[in-house]
Amino acid sequence: MSRREAREKAFMLLYQLEIQKNDEEAQLASFLEERDVNAQDKPYLISLVNGVRSTLDELDARFAPLLKRWTKERLPKVDLTILRLAVYEMFYVADVPQNVAISEAVLLCRKYTNDESRSYINAVLGRLSHVAPVGDPP
Repeated sequence: MSRREAREKAFMLLYQLEIQKNDEEAQLASFLEERDVNAQDKPYLISLVNGVRSTLDELDARFAPLLKRWTKERLPKVDLTILRLAVYEMFYVADVPQNVAISEAVLLCRKYTNDESRSYINAVLGRLSHVAPVGDPP
């Protein structure tokens, strides 16, 4: 599994956790077993999931002001999950450049959303990369 695949699996689990809000630890264990995540990629997947889950408020505070004609609550859960994952990688994962995090988010959008969502998410993340340099507080 590549980092891209680990990211996609992290997205899948984060989406699942967004829908099913109970017993996250059991869901994580079950997901890792059912999806056959190998030992080499498990740490990155787990760090993404735990990182996003532990910084939800900070992540939302970064992108929510940039949503045009939408609110965080109105976004489809898939879009919300992609945004959170991308923003986490942009600002909390040192070895992922912002443009890579944005590109990876667009790839997830191609697979799991529609063209409108892909364009919207790309625009929000692009604006975010210009107004909030790495390391700035939300």
